[in-house]
Amino acid sequence: MTASGGNRPDPDALLRAAAQEGRGRLKIFLGAAPGVGKTFEMLSEGTTRRRDGVDVVIGVVETHGRVETQALTRGHEIVPRRAVAYEGHTLGEMDMDAVLARAPRLVLVDELAHSNAPGSRHPKRYQDVEELLAAGIDVYSTVNIQHVESLNDIVAGFTRVRVRETVPDRILEMAEIEVVDIPPDELIERLKAGKVYLPHEATRALGHFFSRSNLSALRELALRRAAQAVDAQMLEHVRALGVGGTWAGSERIVVAINELPGADGLVRAAKRVADGLHGPWTALFVETPRTAQFGDAQHQRVAAVMTLATQLGAAVATVPAPSVVEGIRGFLTDARATQLVVGKSRRSRWFEFLHGSVVDRLIRETPGVTIHVLPLEDNAPPSPAGRSGSVREPGAGYAVALVLVALVTALASALFHILELGNVALLYLLPVMAAASLFGLRTGLFAGIASSLAYNFFFLPPVGTLSVSNPENLVSVFVLLGVAIATSQLTARVRTQADMAAASARTNATLAGFLRRLSAVNDPVIASRMICDDVAGLFDVETVVLAPSGGTGLAVQAASTTDYRLDTMDMAAANWAFDNGTAAGKGSGTLAASEWLFQPLAAGDRMLAVIGVARESGGDPVRADRLPLLSGLIDQAALVLERLRLEGEMRDVEAVRTRDRLRTALLSSVSHDLRTPLTAVMAAADQLDHGATPELVATIRSESARLNRFVANLLDMARVEAGALKLAIEATDLSDAVAGAAHDARRALQGHDVRLDVPPSLPLVRVDPQLLHHCLLNLLDNAGRYGNPGTDIVVAATHRYGEIRLVVRDHGPGLPPGREAEVFETFHRLEGSDRVVGGTGLGLAIVKAFAEAMGMTVEAGSRDDEPGAVFTLVFPAGLIVRHAPEGHI
Repeated sequence: MTASGGNRPDPDALLRAAAQEGRGRLKIFLGAAPGVGKTFEMLSEGTTRRRDGVDVVIGVVETHGRVETQALTRGHEIVPRRAVAYEGHTLGEMDMDAVLARAPRLVLVDELAHSNAPGSRHPKRYQDVEELLAAGIDVYSTVNIQHVESLNDIVAGFTRVRVRETVPDRILEMAEIEVVDIPPDELIERLKAGKVYLPHEATRALGHFFSRSNLSALRELALRRAAQAVDAQMLEHVRALGVGGTWAGSERIVVAINELPGADGLVRAAKRVADGLHGPWTALFVETPRTAQFGDAQHQRVAAVMTLATQLGAAVATVPAPSVVEGIRGFLTDARATQLVVGKSRRSRWFEFLHGSVVDRLIRETPGVTIHVLPLEDNAPPSPAGRSGSVREPGAGYAVALVLVALVTALASALFHILELGNVALLYLLPVMAAASLFGLRTGLFAGIASSLAYNFFFLPPVGTLSVSNPENLVSVFVLLGVAIATSQLTARVRTQADMAAASARTNATLAGFLRRLSAVNDPVIASRMICDDVAGLFDVETVVLAPSGGTGLAVQAASTTDYRLDTMDMAAANWAFDNGTAAGKGSGTLAASEWLFQPLAAGDRMLAVIGVARESGGDPVRADRLPLLSGLIDQAALVLERLRLEGEMRDVEAVRTRDRLRTALLSSVSHDLRTPLTAVMAAADQLDHGATPELVATIRSESARLNRFVANLLDMARVEAGALKLAIEATDLSDAVAGAAHDARRALQGHDVRLDVPPSLPLVRVDPQLLHHCLLNLLDNAGRYGNPGTDIVVAATHRYGEIRLVVRDHGPGLPPGREAEVFETFHRLEGSDRVVGGTGLGLAIVKAFAEAMGMTVEAGSRDDEPGAVFTLVFPAGLIVRHAPEGHI
């Protein structure tokens, strides 16, 4: 989150609002426990909407035998459930296809946390609801507070009952929530009266889950969670509108942490404030230019405080800003925070006079925010002036400033006879600006004082002393000093902003380059390897990516080095991070004894993998100021892995669809085209009882050959798809090949005048003779079947432009324009053309497969001179034999 200027609409909020256009709306009836009346209330409101003219259906409702609830279902259209067989039982689940086909305006779906039976479209009912919402259908649903994912551990802690069916918090955050609430005593009376459970079950429940203390706690959790959801939706709305103000419908707490030793006390105090106010809280660290001067101890202290905040349940944020006050103020505005916890270190009055007080400025500049100020001991050791290569030593800056002043003094002395005294003073602004730009504000101020003294000593009478005889010259000295101080401050501020802009640009460039490289990858393993290499190079750490491997748990998918080591503790931390979706390992609050820090790679609620980082020296894997960059890289990596997963699923789905389509087409072909010759053969066989005639024998032979050709085509296509096609390439004479194919296809060509125009002088071609024979047979069979009776069929070959083109022309309606390529698809016959007469739809697909296997191409089109189809086999130059081998003339 970054500071925003003015009350402008938040672009992200506007995009999220636009994404909801066309989607259905979700309303959840939230209860503290079973029996409070959630289903009853949902049905009652559904009935009211139906009476108002809204198209309402019941997708699934569990009445649990309650008469009053059952009565409310009357009058509603109920979509029949889908029967699912499971372990010898028949279960009834919501029929998603039927609901989507019915397309009502509103559907009632009970028990949002329900797990669907194996074999259902989605494993969870809330995923069914998401699909309905995506289809533009409004949904009413119910859920109890113990089924909310983020509260599962809390509820299990005091009820001693852990539910396994949970709903992600994001589902509640996008829904309108209505709390169905009754006092604990009234619910207990309903339980005793048998209105919730059967009598023997009610007695056991009263002694365990339904105690008065448990019900009171659950009731508080339900009301608080609903309030949080309403508050989050309100903030999203005001951000989209760009409305200013804190909108303090509920309390939102921010604690500003720093590198001082007492910062952990600030976090604990903020936790107590958040608990007392029942509000969300965030630990904020403002990264200023001074952060670059932190030593390792200070970075580790900040990281430890951020980890503590995470362990205590806070969200954490790091924002860059020119100053602490600007960073805190911008974050408070964006977060609409109402409470701020900040520390105040003990400083001298002189220090506050020179530098001001952060706390005082916050009080003045953040109206509407309650500020809690806690004292801090400023006994931290002074930070080193800088890191090697990052910022320059201050001693060197002062020396350079003195050298610059000396150079300007020498230059002014050399030009003094042509310069006026006022112009000499302007020259002394040059070292001030240079020192402030290169070394910061303090060095610039030092250069300003040195310039004023040099100007006084060397140029103002009496020269050689620091005394000033003319009052006007005294004014010039003070003006020069004031201008030097103002110039150094402005220059230092510009330098600070430039440094921040450069750091932000480097971060953005790193993220953009990282995403650009990953976007070009289509293999998850290669993507994981690139993620490891990039993270290792950027942070100088060892990196591993672990992903689920079958049913055996996590396994290493990629690593930056081959000599990585993961022991039992490390694998436990990795599994924890994957199972719980939170960081684990070194520097976190879970299994910190591990040498590795593991972060989950997640997309929505789906855990894709975990990434682990470790430093060979055994120190903290990543400094606190580098954590935002690591988080950005992890988010980008998760998006890429999710894209690759979805692409893989789409390929699998498309393969299944293609297989189903081929299966349907095959069954159609078998039932029609293969049965036709069998019928003829059987009829001829029946006539054999009355004596064999040449016509009967010819029919049996021709239809048997036709049947054999169909079966051969099926086997050939199976070989192609299985990748079992083996080539026997040899030099082949096309004129002989065409003549042999025409002879073998003579029965299919009966009734046509076949004209062969293949010159014997054509060069030989390197092909598999048997596969080429199959191609020619299928092309001739296709022409004989679809050419108009009594017309001629032409087979011609030409040798031009370095290639040989073998053409088969028939006379018929031809092919539909723009759909020529479809004739080569498996089991495909074009409607509205001459391609719909019989056939399995395999012949031309086999021609294409065999031709491409031999390095040829095949083309289809319609004749230009008259109606008819044209099929062309193209032999490229690489297949043409320039000189006839031995045995060919």
